[in-house]
Amino acid sequence: MLGDTAVAVHPEDERYQHLIGKTARLPLCDREIPIIADVYVDREFGTGALKVTPAHDTNDYEIGLRHDLEQRTIFTPDGYINENAPDNYVGLPRQDCRKRVVEDLQNLDYLVKIVPHRHAVGHHDRCGTVVEPAISPQWFMNVRPLAQRAIEATKKGEVKFIPERETSRFYHWMENIEPWPISRQRWWGHRLPIWYCNACEAVTAAMETPQQCECGASDFRQEEDVLDTWFSSGLWPFSTMGWPENAEELKTFYPTSVLVTGWDILFFWVARMIMLGLGCMDEVPFRTVYLHGLVADEKGQKMSKSKGNSIDPLETIGTYGTDAFRFALVNASTPNPYVPLPESQIEAGKRFANKIWNAARFILMNLEKHPVPTRMDTVETEQETLEIAWIRSRLSHTITTTTDAFENFRFHEAAQTLYAFLWHEFCDWYLEFAKQRVSQNEPEALWVAADVLEQTMRLLHPLMPFLTEEIWQQLPHGGGRSESSEKGSVTVSSWPEPIGGNPTAEATMATLMEVIESVRSIRGELNVPIGASVEVHIQSPNTEVRERLEAYLAQYLPAFTRVADITIAESLSKPRASAEAVIGELAIYIPLADIIDLDAEHARLSKRHQQAVKDVTAAQKTLDNPNFIQRAPEKVVKQKEELLARLKVEQEKLARSLAMLTESENED
Repeated sequence: MLGDTAVAVHPEDERYQHLIGKTARLPLCDREIPIIADVYVDREFGTGALKVTPAHDTNDYEIGLRHDLEQRTIFTPDGYINENAPDNYVGLPRQDCRKRVVEDLQNLDYLVKIVPHRHAVGHHDRCGTVVEPAISPQWFMNVRPLAQRAIEATKKGEVKFIPERETSRFYHWMENIEPWPISRQRWWGHRLPIWYCNACEAVTAAMETPQQCECGASDFRQEEDVLDTWFSSGLWPFSTMGWPENAEELKTFYPTSVLVTGWDILFFWVARMIMLGLGCMDEVPFRTVYLHGLVADEKGQKMSKSKGNSIDPLETIGTYGTDAFRFALVNASTPNPYVPLPESQIEAGKRFANKIWNAARFILMNLEKHPVPTRMDTVETEQETLEIAWIRSRLSHTITTTTDAFENFRFHEAAQTLYAFLWHEFCDWYLEFAKQRVSQNEPEALWVAADVLEQTMRLLHPLMPFLTEEIWQQLPHGGGRSESSEKGSVTVSSWPEPIGGNPTAEATMATLMEVIESVRSIRGELNVPIGASVEVHIQSPNTEVRERLEAYLAQYLPAFTRVADITIAESLSKPRASAEAVIGELAIYIPLADIIDLDAEHARLSKRHQQAVKDVTAAQKTLDNPNFIQRAPEKVVKQKEELLARLKVEQEKLARSLAMLTESENED
């Protein structure tokens, strides 16, 4: 209020038409200020009359420029009231002055009412101090011409932003850009190349101290302000390479190919580099800009040291390992502004690393007994077993998908593709087949396992470099890849090439895997003893499916479970007391009467199911309580929701098993 220099009303507000052009006396200051009309005023807010303080509010500053208002600064540089205010306020800290102003208005009976009002107040991002807008002399750079060049270069495809949505954000910044205040009042930075004549105060811009002023004097002082950090950083792509000299480094590395940075500094840094690169080098500094998300805590807030919510990377690496941490980060790098990184995800990265390591140990240990032939292509296509044809087809698909994900900056997809292949296909399935083959003294599947692992280590190397290097060094590098082994590191080895898919092998294996999973699921859910062999009866009207199962099921099912006998038919009667699983038109029956105590198992499952129902009811009741949702920390609510989801899955699983067992007992 002490710095007000006008009262503004909306030009179409009929209440104040008769006052526009007149003056009002400013309370406490005993000076008159004009009443002006400006479309910025919101006539529906408050009284519809807006006090205007051009020196201490950015919007009021613009109003002041339009109406040529006085800019009355009332703060000293360190936040005390200066001599532009009435004497009784001069020297007060701004917080104390605010209280004094309210008291004085009340004492003079000028204050009509006080109402709560929530509005945006700028705070310093580190110390939290309220920022007071103020006018001060600064140096500005007109960047509109450079911004236009940056827009044109982007539209021509000279610069590509990933994700694509960032392109429109870039255009928005560039199209609405204002003059850039490039001066800063700090002790450290590039000093502005501005010189003042001590005799006449004439201003000269020069890289070196001027020799003589136009007035004839030769005594100069340099501007003490330094450049905005982002201005200095914007010069980085070429200033670090010998510019303004045409150095070899500059010719070699400008422009570069890819810039990787966070989306939050698209304007502060990326846009400035593009503009200054075009201005100084007449060329954009990079061709592709990959803008990744920011790591967030479990509440979705950006991690930062000032907030105290960041992960200590060294401590985390010490607990889980560097590769596990790297993999978790990449796996989380979805194209979202904020990327949560819970500790459980890092722990999952460690389990993945352990899974790969154990798979490598199994392969290397058995290769000592069954060394790989000089050339891996001795396992010719016509000699391939189904599992070899299948894993090679899946590897080819993985190479294609991973390569495409890397080339298009979808790093999380690359991580997820490799995780799914290595864990759920290679380890969970193929290595089990390989173990069976090795026990039968048929090492071809083992040799192919080594080959698949070697190629997969090359695919995974950018994400988990230490683990993959260690394993790759110990694996044979045959199969026409002698060049890779001679180079001595997976880092410089050639990138794997896909060999094409095998749809027949994949379709056949998919059928087998579904059947095997169903048989294992029945055994697990109904507590069939591990050592017990079961009969498997399969009914399918599909001739092709039956042929696949007849050809391969007896060969592959024993690798995962004990089997007494397998019957496959187009139509068959369901054996008495049998558990059942259905896969489309296919039905699987496993007789249980002679394997488990049906009554005891029914009692066990009933007890567990009753407890599961109670647990689900209790968890649901807690989440239905509005007081819990409102008062509990967000993290606790989320944990309770996740618990409820797990409990529901367990309840459904037990209900399914109980129904299966009940049906078997009824048939018995």
